Amino acid sequence: MKNVVWFVLGAGAGFVLAHFVDKDPRGHEVLADIDSRITEFTDRIGDAYREQQSRFTELAEEMKDAATDAAEKLASAAADVTSDKD
Repeated sequence: MKNVVWFVLGAGAGFVLAHFVDKDPRGHEVLADIDSRITEFTDRIGDAYREQQSRFTELAEEMKDAATDAAEKLASAAADVTSDKD
């Protein structure tokens, strides 16, 4: 419980400090720079995630097509075997 209190106090103090820093023009510039870097980072992570997701989707579609082709060939081969027995 003591750790939670310290965490809440630290977070509150951080917000108050950031508010005071943001009032100063130089501090505002620093915080804007930090914000732009964070935005750039999250944009890159999002782009990488979407790229990886599309790769997985393409791979899944290829596997599905390969499985469908294999099933069709197997069905055709089974039909040939049964027609040869007649």
